[in-house]
This record gives sequence, C-alpha cells and structure tokens, in this order.
Amino acid sequence: MTEEHPPLKLVVLISGRGSNLKAILEAIDAGELHAVVCAVISDRADAPGLEHARKRAIDTLALDAADYPDRAAYDRALQGMVDLFHPELVVLAGFMRILSPAFVNHYAGRLINIHPSLLPRFRGLNTHRRAIEAGADEHGASIHFVTEELDGGPVVAQIRLPVLTGDNADTLAQRVLEQEHHLYVTVIQWVAEGRVTLDDDGLRFDGKALDAPKQLEAK
Repeated sequence: MTEEHPPLKLVVLISGRGSNLKAILEAIDAGELHAVVCAVISDRADAPGLEHARKRAIDTLALDAADYPDRAAYDRALQGMVDLFHPELVVLAGFMRILSPAFVNHYAGRLINIHPSLLPRFRGLNTHRRAIEAGADEHGASIHFVTEELDGGPVVAQIRLPVLTGDNADTLAQRVLEQEHHLYVTVIQWVAEGRVTLDDDGLRFDGKALDAPKQLEAK
C-alpha cells in the first residue's frame, strides 16, 4: 500500500487478550492498514494482549486503578500517559473501564470503541447472553465514536450475523469476535484515509452526513 500522507498514529487501550489489537497489528504488518501503533496501554499489568505489542517493540504501559483514589484521578493519569504519544486516534479494544466525561471530551472526535452488539440494542455488558434471551434473530458488532453516553456515541459501521438455532452466548460471542477484527481494521483505515470524521457538524463519511451506520458484509 502506498500512501502520500503519514500513517495514522494510534494508541490502543486494552484490558485482556487483545484479539482486536492483534488484528490491527497484523493488518499494519501486511500493509492493509496505513497506521502505526505508538503505544498499548492496559489497566492490567498482566493483560495477555500486551505481548502482541512487545513482540513488535511497541511501547507498553500499565496503569492500575488501585493506585488512584478515584476514577477522575485515574483518568487524569491515563490521559497524561496517552498524550505522551500524541495520537491522532485512541482505540478502545476491549478496555473494560468506563471513562470519565473529562477524558472522553479531551479526545472528542478521535476516540473510538468496538461494542459487541448492533447498537443501540444491548448497550453495556453481557450482550451475547442478552441477545439470546431476547430471542434476537440477528446480532453483531458496532464501531462508534465515544461520547459521555455509555455506548451511545455515533455509530460508524456494523457487521450483522444471524443468530443460529442452537447458538448460546459462547458460540455467538466467538462468531461475533471473528467479525470484529475485519470491522475494526476497516473503520480505522477509513479514518486514516480521512473518509470518516466527527466534528461539530456531526458524523461524516466522504464529506457527507452519515445518517445510518455503514453495513459491512461478514467475512
């Protein structure tokens, strides 16, 4: 891939195994994503996903919430850590903390998250179990810009999957996760190309208002 502009500078926040981080790094390695991961930060020093970055000599940092008196203090420290790397986009890839309004507003328009449901359905946790219990006939994942409203920011894109007969929360979660990787890489590449923006005029795609999420085909 040849690009005239520099690669998009990312900082990725994780809490666990980092499967979406791994997909992002592999897409960069393969020349499919015009971005560079400047640092990976976790709220858990033992997060397995940090190893994906270490293997590529990417800066890894951990910030334990137990070392801070409250969420505001933690988020101030996290913001200071992120800002050391001057990211153009902050990517939440399984970061299991609710971020404070001050943090979210500091990165307005450059903070994205992946959520394992077809937003606005099933905000919050346990989305796969809730989809099964609700009798949903389809499920999936969404990429959205982060705002103060939990899982309520403008949705850029989604991937939809049918809920199959015999699906349980675990099998559904695995099928959704496999699609999340393609979804996240695609949306980050759109940002890198300047095709997706969020500003005072709202969410835009190729310069036009994006009134409904882009729908990607499952791979």
